[in-house]
Amino acid sequence: MNGKVWAYLSSKELSDEMVEAISNETYYFLDNWKAHGTALAGSFEIRYNRFLIITVDEDNYNASGCSIDKQLQFIKEFEKKYSIELLNRLLVAYKNSSEKVEVTHATKIKDLFASGEINENTIIYNPSISTSAELKNNFEIPLKKSWLNEKYNLVS
Repeated sequence: MNGKVWAYLSSKELSDEMVEAISNETYYFLDNWKAHGTALAGSFEIRYNRFLIITVDEDNYNASGCSIDKQLQFIKEFEKKYSIELLNRLLVAYKNSSEKVEVTHATKIKDLFASGEINENTIIYNPSISTSAELKNNFEIPLKKSWLNEKYNLVS
């Protein structure tokens, strides 16, 4: 599958009730999602109660600018309705020592590294992925291979 992917990180953990409601609304959105009048073959998953990951199979038809704008509007509606941030690209998710997904602001990464709460092998989630292959291979990466290491010079 030649899939285009969007991964949205939630600023707070989604409750089971929110996951169910968001799932129902996302199913409806995807069932009606079109590009230039042609239905798109979209799917989604909610991972770790933190990520809404939407994929469109572009083997048959590509998402267009208008259809991507509709998806963005759909996500903005979730933000308002559930009082969460999904579009803040300065939020960073990582797996803590208890294997739980934590979210922090990118500017706090240096302090978390200095305190030892995270280290070079801490798993960082990469919501900037854009293809199915990247979702499979680069969604969970060690801190030392992430943009955060490059930006904050954490690991040589």
